Amino acid sequence: MTTAAASPSSSLNGATIRRLLPAYGVYVALAVLVLFNIAWTDNFLAWSNLRIQLVQVTPVVIVALGMALVIGTEGIDLSVGSVMALGAALIPLYLGYGMIPAIVLAVLGGVFVGLINGGLVAFVGLQPIVATLAMLVAGRGVALVVSNGRYKDIRDKDFLAIGTDAFLGVPYTVWIAAVLAVVVGFVIRRTVFGRRLLAIGDNRAAAQLAGVPVKRVLVTVYIIAAVLAAIAGVIQVSRIGSADASRIGLLIELSAITAVVVGGTPLTGGKIRVLGTVAGAFLMQLLTATMISNNLKDSTAQMVQAVIILVAVYTARERRTR
Repeated sequence: MTTAAASPSSSLNGATIRRLLPAYGVYVALAVLVLFNIAWTDNFLAWSNLRIQLVQVTPVVIVALGMALVIGTEGIDLSVGSVMALGAALIPLYLGYGMIPAIVLAVLGGVFVGLINGGLVAFVGLQPIVATLAMLVAGRGVALVVSNGRYKDIRDKDFLAIGTDAFLGVPYTVWIAAVLAVVVGFVIRRTVFGRRLLAIGDNRAAAQLAGVPVKRVLVTVYIIAAVLAAIAGVIQVSRIGSADASRIGLLIELSAITAVVVGGTPLTGGKIRVLGTVAGAFLMQLLTATMISNNLKDSTAQMVQAVIILVAVYTARERRTR
């Protein structure tokens, strides 16, 4: 009789953990990692170190915000790294006309790629992974053609100030990422577009029958994701002071997907956790930095990240099927 009475309680506890883990697991893991670093990593709380961590994670956060929107529609965008490279390649070509025109043209490059991705998914009917995989290859190829396969140094002081200067002691790039996160969160929670986006991810056929302009929303989502990737490319160029189309944005799509999934957004769509996505990006950045500072190999960090991804995907999947 005692065993029978304890069984429901044990089951309830297990169900509660499975319910809470996708939503709050990333915050618990991040808090544990921060406490570990405070105890064991020298000068972890020094502003110079925290500034480095914030600046390094900023491009991933920005790209991950766009990726979260795409995944919310039950899609994926593998071309974001190539969009960063394309934006980086366009900057030095037009910087002679002024900083603003150069940035605008880099962003327009993102709009162009996003329009193609969205068109292939919404109107042609290609699977998102296929459409964006094609643009992953083509986009970086175009970037290399535009830049003649060479990296170019940037000497415009106003442009470089974006990546090096600060406001109230906080780097401009961090402010930009924070503002974009707030805007994306507002769009998801407070606008008709956000509700339509989530409805498409939850059940596209039902959304279509309910009168949601599915194709228009999908195209817009992929354009937004590409624009955010282009902005991340601009920030990266301003931070490192050079445009290298062969290296900028390389594999960032994997980091962005990891941040989104670890942050609690299911790959099956219909739900987006913006704050969780930001926390996921910080978690993976801090995990890598922690292992490096404690003299562990980069391969070890990658294996740990792989385990975290598997756990996050599994818990999200289990929650979806219940």
